[in-house]
Amino acid sequence: MEIFSMETEPILPGKETPTASESAENLYYERCGMEVDGLDCMYVKYARVWIPDPEEVWKSAELLKDYKPGDKVLQLRLEEGKDLEYCLDPKTKELPPLRNPDILVGENDLTALSYLHEPAVLHNLKVRFIDSKLIYTYCGIVLVAINPYEQLPIYGEDIINAYSGQNMGDMDPHIFAVAEEAYKQMARDERNQSIIVSGESGAGKTVSAKYAMRYFATVSGSASEANVEEKVLASNPIMESIGNAKTTRNDNSSRFGKYIEIGFDKRYRIIGANMRTYLLEKSRVVFQAEEERNYHIFYQLCASAALPEFKTLRLGNANYFHYTKQGGSPVIDGVNDAKEMVNTRQACTLLGISDSYQMGIFRILAGILHLGNVEFASRDSDSCTIPPKHEPLSIFCDLMGVEYEEMAHWLCHRKLATATETYIKPISKLHAINARDALAKHIYANLFNWIVDHVNKALHATVKQHSFIGVLDIYGFETFEINSFEQFCINYANEKLQQQFNMHVFKLEQEEYMKEQIPWTLIDFYDNQPCINLIEAKMGILDLLDEECKMPKGSDDTWAQKLYNTHLNKCALFEKPRLSNKAFIIKHFADKVEYQCEGFLEKNKDTVYEEQIKVLKSSKKFKLLPELFQDEEKVLSPTSATPSGRVPLSRMAVKPAKARPGQASKEHKKTVGHQFRNSLHLLMETLNATTPHYVRCIKPNDFKFPFTFDEKRAVQQLRACGVLETIRISAAGFPSRWTYQEFFSRYRVLMKQRDVLSDRKQTCKNVLEKLILDKDKYQFGKTKIFFRAGQVAYLEKIRADKLRAACIRIQKTIRGWLMRKKYVRMRKAAITIQRYVRGYQARCYAKFLRRTRAAITIQKFQRMYVVRKRYQCMRAATIALQALLRGYMARNKYQMMLREHKSIVIQKHVRGWLARVHYRRTLKAIVYLQCCYRRMMAKRELKKLKIEARSVERYKKLHIGLENKIMQLQRKIDEQNKEYKSLLEKLSNLEITYSTETEKLRSDVERLRLSEEEAKNATNRVLSLQEEIAKLRKELHQTQSEKKTIEEWADKYKHETEQLVSELKEQNTLLKTEKEELNRRIHDQAREITETMEKKLVEETKQLELDLNDERLRYQNLLNEFSRLEERYDDLKDEMNLMVNIPKPGHKRTDSTHSSNESEYTFSSEITEAEDLPVRMEEPSEKKAPLDMSLFLKLQKRVTELEQEKQSLQDELDRKEEQALRAKAKEEERPPMRGAELEYESLKRQELESENKKLKNELNELQKALTETRSPEVTAPGAPAYRVLLDQLTSVSEELEVRKEEVLILRSQLVSQKEAIQPKEDKNTMTDSTILLEDVQKMKDKGEIAQAYIGLKETNRQSPQDYHMLNEDGELWLVYEGLKQANRLLESQLQSQKKSHENELESLRGEIQSLKEENNRQQQLLAQNLQLPPEARIEASLQHEITRLTNENLFCEELYADDPKKYQSYRISLYKRMIDLMEQLEKQDKTVRKLKKQLKVFAKKIGELEVGQMENISPGQIIDEPIRPVNIPRKEKDFQGMLEYKKEDEQKLVKNLILELKPRGVAVNLIPGLPAYILFMCVRHADYLNDDQKVRSLLTSTINGIKKVLKKRGDDFETVSFWLSNTCRFLHCLKQYSGEEGFMKHNTPRQNEHCLTNFDLAEYRQVLSDLAIQIYQQLVRVLENILQPMIVSGMLEHETIQGVSGVKPTGLRKRTSSIADEGTYTLDSIIRQLNSFHSVMCQHGMDPELIKQVVKQMFYIIGAVTLNNLLLRKDMCSWSKGMQIRYNVSQLEEWLRDKNLMNSGAKETLEPLIQAAQLLQVKKKTDEDAEAICSMCNALTTAQIVKVLNLYTPVNEFEERVLVSFIRTIQMRLRDRKDSPQLLMDAKHIFPVTFPFNPSSLALETIQIPASLGLGFISRV
Repeated sequence: MEIFSMETEPILPGKETPTASESAENLYYERCGMEVDGLDCMYVKYARVWIPDPEEVWKSAELLKDYKPGDKVLQLRLEEGKDLEYCLDPKTKELPPLRNPDILVGENDLTALSYLHEPAVLHNLKVRFIDSKLIYTYCGIVLVAINPYEQLPIYGEDIINAYSGQNMGDMDPHIFAVAEEAYKQMARDERNQSIIVSGESGAGKTVSAKYAMRYFATVSGSASEANVEEKVLASNPIMESIGNAKTTRNDNSSRFGKYIEIGFDKRYRIIGANMRTYLLEKSRVVFQAEEERNYHIFYQLCASAALPEFKTLRLGNANYFHYTKQGGSPVIDGVNDAKEMVNTRQACTLLGISDSYQMGIFRILAGILHLGNVEFASRDSDSCTIPPKHEPLSIFCDLMGVEYEEMAHWLCHRKLATATETYIKPISKLHAINARDALAKHIYANLFNWIVDHVNKALHATVKQHSFIGVLDIYGFETFEINSFEQFCINYANEKLQQQFNMHVFKLEQEEYMKEQIPWTLIDFYDNQPCINLIEAKMGILDLLDEECKMPKGSDDTWAQKLYNTHLNKCALFEKPRLSNKAFIIKHFADKVEYQCEGFLEKNKDTVYEEQIKVLKSSKKFKLLPELFQDEEKVLSPTSATPSGRVPLSRMAVKPAKARPGQASKEHKKTVGHQFRNSLHLLMETLNATTPHYVRCIKPNDFKFPFTFDEKRAVQQLRACGVLETIRISAAGFPSRWTYQEFFSRYRVLMKQRDVLSDRKQTCKNVLEKLILDKDKYQFGKTKIFFRAGQVAYLEKIRADKLRAACIRIQKTIRGWLMRKKYVRMRKAAITIQRYVRGYQARCYAKFLRRTRAAITIQKFQRMYVVRKRYQCMRAATIALQALLRGYMARNKYQMMLREHKSIVIQKHVRGWLARVHYRRTLKAIVYLQCCYRRMMAKRELKKLKIEARSVERYKKLHIGLENKIMQLQRKIDEQNKEYKSLLEKLSNLEITYSTETEKLRSDVERLRLSEEEAKNATNRVLSLQEEIAKLRKELHQTQSEKKTIEEWADKYKHETEQLVSELKEQNTLLKTEKEELNRRIHDQAREITETMEKKLVEETKQLELDLNDERLRYQNLLNEFSRLEERYDDLKDEMNLMVNIPKPGHKRTDSTHSSNESEYTFSSEITEAEDLPVRMEEPSEKKAPLDMSLFLKLQKRVTELEQEKQSLQDELDRKEEQALRAKAKEEERPPMRGAELEYESLKRQELESENKKLKNELNELQKALTETRSPEVTAPGAPAYRVLLDQLTSVSEELEVRKEEVLILRSQLVSQKEAIQPKEDKNTMTDSTILLEDVQKMKDKGEIAQAYIGLKETNRQSPQDYHMLNEDGELWLVYEGLKQANRLLESQLQSQKKSHENELESLRGEIQSLKEENNRQQQLLAQNLQLPPEARIEASLQHEITRLTNENLFCEELYADDPKKYQSYRISLYKRMIDLMEQLEKQDKTVRKLKKQLKVFAKKIGELEVGQMENISPGQIIDEPIRPVNIPRKEKDFQGMLEYKKEDEQKLVKNLILELKPRGVAVNLIPGLPAYILFMCVRHADYLNDDQKVRSLLTSTINGIKKVLKKRGDDFETVSFWLSNTCRFLHCLKQYSGEEGFMKHNTPRQNEHCLTNFDLAEYRQVLSDLAIQIYQQLVRVLENILQPMIVSGMLEHETIQGVSGVKPTGLRKRTSSIADEGTYTLDSIIRQLNSFHSVMCQHGMDPELIKQVVKQMFYIIGAVTLNNLLLRKDMCSWSKGMQIRYNVSQLEEWLRDKNLMNSGAKETLEPLIQAAQLLQVKKKTDEDAEAICSMCNALTTAQIVKVLNLYTPVNEFEERVLVSFIRTIQMRLRDRKDSPQLLMDAKHIFPVTFPFNPSSLALETIQIPASLGLGFISRV
């Protein structure tokens, strides 16, 4: 590694000052431009470089052609398109710095940049600040913070929780990350830490320090209830009010430096704090520049002057006082001074400053303001005076409690003391004003120190401090137009801090290289020790200043001359201005600063007249004022607080020297520079003894514009704060560092398959040797590869070229494939077109041929038609002529014949006419008469009609109902038609009559012709008749005309009527259409109203559901808080009991039933015993809710229960001690263990015998029913029921025979052992009770201990002596008689064979006799087994085993009589085998119950068949049927589903069933929810007994027991899940059997009989519901703690799809690698954990709905934590990471499908994460993309969407960044969306839980209690 020198040539006076661009370029080349060697190959065409610019400092340009060595000019093109020629320096020929690839722009760590130089740093900060709105950036170990001048939502408690526990490189840069790193290193390394916050005024130092302290207060908490963290935070408002002021650069500028030590105890909780301050700017009290203010507290006082308590201060507007109006800007925009005053007073109260002291402080501050208004009048040039009764001075003296005359005198005079005399000398007006100002400054400084001292007292730790974290908030490097003593001290402090910073950076770099075993060469970094020596060394500037202050006539001019004489031309860092003799220039590390010597001596002396101080000290009315000055000599500096006396860790205590009498004045005369130097040395000692962390605050512009970046100002501050120095040191060595795995993953594309080896390190070495030929450009460490600056960019270029070539090849192949596909498609299309065209042409030619042939055919037929038509026309004409001629001739002949005929006819007709004329005349006369009469009648009718028609009423009637009128008219028309028809009929009749009359007249005429006489006489009569007929005809004509008129009128009326009807019809249709339209509108309105109401109803329902969930969540949060307070109360009570009940030395008695080898879950500690003490706090009486009543009930019963428990434990302890004493007294006695065992087994056998008898009787009845039933449908041999029953009975019979044989063998063995047992009854089985305790201690299992204890209790019982009394009902005697008869039968058989076996008989007779005797002894035992059912196999096998064990026991007792230890081990193994047999017996019991049920079913079926058959049997048959003897069995015991226990066994029940029950052990084999069922059955029995005390006691003990278990094992998921399931089941049982109709719908009749009868346990149901909610919340916390470490690694960091996301270059802050190492969590780890959770919950029988809620909560935690980390990690926001997230989410959804949990709502909780992943992958360019994003991301807030877009970072060069304009478009589109401004999701949010009622179908009477639970004291009822 090369050695570089950073010394720069000074700019001497007279030389031309370089421009800004030249200065920037020179600074760059001097400090950063040394890496271009070896990178000449990078200066090729299109390469981008940085060139200096006077406006933008650095500007980007692009090479237009390759650079060749020797070129003097570079052809460049700027970004705006302008071409220029860049001339290289002919001396250095240094090339302009290269620009980093776009992929590296915007990195979190500046050291990750490949090219490390000033323009790269500046550009990276600008891109992050302007484009991404990121204000924090790492620069190695430094956090660069740029002030945004805008409130950002990145400091909430959710952000604090997100950074808590994270590695510093894993999250995006943040002040919280630095604070977490300091906190973590303090805990890990046991070393104190410091956070050094520096920067210009207005850069945000105070805010950064405030947020760091807030982080510590939130994360660590306090070790006591004194809320120390709140006090630490409360110190900020006080210190800001008295130490901050408005300047031209900052509205809240800290005008002092402070170092706050936050103390921690051994558990790293805040216990206190201590504050040290540095160099308060006292001059601001009396003078403010333009647009500046005094300290905030003065303006707060003036703004609050109207308050009643401030009336005595006689304050007014700030413009009234001289000390507050000089700046001309008394108001800060957006700041309410009155409100700030309230905050300041509240902070004082919180820190313990009483109201009286506060008013004293305000009096002093008001006095300072009034003192500033004191005016002086000049007497002459050397003296002045104050006007009499001057009001400001009077107010000052009244407030301070001093004499007016004395104060006025010493303000205008001073005392001079010589060796012999003392003079009082008047002073001039100017000196008086200066003395007044000095007094005001001194009072304020002392008040400042007093307040700091009291703040330290309030923050002082009451316990011993273990470690601390210091937060240094100190001014940054300052340079103004006029720089004075304050700027000199500030820059001196920054020189010291910069030196410490350089040393620390250099040390870290060196440690890194040494750890990786890289060759290390010292770097000649810029050391500012010469500048520090210039200031503080002997004969330095401060020494000369102090020396000049001691001189009697010292002045600023003489001091300046001394400086020139001492340092000018001797020190390169000291210069003299060209045009001034009262200034000097110092070359600081950041810049040259010119200081004006005027005022240095005065400010260094800080002169205050002692007489004025004495006047103030003499105040007796104001006690606070003398306190300010009484310890002045003990103060370390004028602006620092008194040390608290604590000795910080790893730091020497600095003790002040003891003051001697008479030394006070000397101590008081210490100069400010000397005191500041001492305090600075103390600060540096503290910082060097701690691990420092650096925060550099940058001010982006001088106008306080939000997110505006001024490059010039930023570069100045970067140079001043040491960021570029960090870059330079890093760039001097190997700044880029990669682990071997990361390098392999990133540059795998540059390797060939044969280069990849199993050893990653060797693979990387081989590849690098080929890629980079210069081996000096990289080094191989133990775990990392180190690269020189620019080498990573070179590798990135090679990688990009390789990927680009691969992309081109892929594009080439794909494009060729697409073109070939397009060509094939086009060729196929062309062939198709040709085929169709040729086909078309062929079809056209065929059509032409067809048309030609058709035309010829048409012509042929046309010509034939024309010829044929001509011929036909000629033929027709000929025929026509012939026809006409022939017709003419025929007609002539016809006319001749016709004339002859007509003449005859005429004659005939004339003759007829004459006759008819005569007839018509007669007829007319008759008709005339008729017509006259009818006319008369018609006229009458007509008159009536006319009158009727003319009447008004008629018209009204006509118009009343048009439809009726139309119908009437129609009716009239019909009537007229009828009349017309009748008239026609009359006319026809008249014609008929006329014809008859004509005939008569003809006859008459003939008669008249015969009689001429009669004719002549009648001629006159006929003439008269003819006249009458003529009249009648005339009347008839008139009548006809009138009729025609009437008909016309009727037609007209009919037409009008029809027209009116048509109009009415049209109106009707219009009305119908209007009606339909109205109906349609009404229907539409009704539909719209219905839809609106439905929508409103749905919205209101949703709102009600949300309100319900919010209320439920609020209630459950209250429960959570209550449980936390309850636990806190219990802990405090335990601590109190431990403090009160300190155990005395000596032996403490313990319960003899407790084993020393108790399991981990046994409560045996003294703390747990203290919990049972009946000391409870009463609940507040104001709480009236059901929860509080139930809790009050529970707590009320708790006292009684604990007292009873204590008494029972004491009684049991006394009883056990008595038993132990009795055991010692009877050492020689051994109770027979075999007798107790046989008694237990005999009792068990008797119980089984009764059941076996019942089963036997049932089998006999079944067999009898089958044999006697005659129903052909059932008992037919082939019937299914017959076959099933027959098979069952056959198998049972066979089993019965086998059991009989086994019982016979067993009984024979038992009786044979009887005599062997009796002789040993008097022997003892154990030697001592201590041996028994040793036996118990060796037992590991609880079941073994319980069984052994039962056996020990029953050892004193006597074994049954009379085996003949086992069966007292005579049944055995009957069996005995039967056996005797069988023996007689055997004897007769033996006698019949006696002759043939005589010899054998005699040899066997003695043996038979012995068998008889043995048989007689055993018959009474064997007889009872003859009646046993087939299930006796259980007892037979058990008894057989017992007999065998008995024999072994007898044998072993004799064998081990002399060896007690072997006998004890044998006893333990015997107990184990007995327990195994009992478990086997329980399993067989289940089989017996199953067979019972089957037999009952079959018996029921057979009974039904028998009833059917009995109906068909006659009574005679029934009478004749013989009566068979029936055995009368005992009635089977019907269990009621209750469990009985004794009151004193309640604690044992709770202990065995709750406290000591292991979910992983015994409980895993139980019925799900068995403990809940057992507890409820016990409650049922207590309810059955109507014992309210027992019910309350049991429920209270149960609830307390569950709470104890969860408190002790609350971090075990299985335990919490197990008791959540059982609590819910217990709650459901209380509901199901409560007797309420709503809960009894699904019960069976049998279950309804089991309902509670005496008590209503609704209150306890509420208590259990609350307990279940608490358990659920605890379950969520447990699974959250388990899942939390897995989520980020498995969901974000791990590459589930390998190779998709590449690893980008990282800086010094390494992130967690995404490569799967051993021990890292993957997605499979999360899924396995989810499977484990789900299987445990299902195994415990948790309700499915509750499982769904747990799964939903788990998925919400996964989604929220993943999204929160995504929003805080810039490296995770890329396209490839979005694809990884979507794949991971799909795997989780697949898990939900596999578990049938898709409807649980869990998938919906992942929707924000899914949308964030989609947002990373969608296009982000056009307005359409913006619209799609806005519609897609409805589950994300606007802040989250904008944050993801800002953080989006391309991993490869082929991806594009999101433009700022696009983000602005998104914000504009989303501005109307109303969502939460919160950035992060609340990962701690718990959804409100519900417990839907889930009744159980399990019958209580069928539940069996396993012996493994140790509940033998409970009996079923």
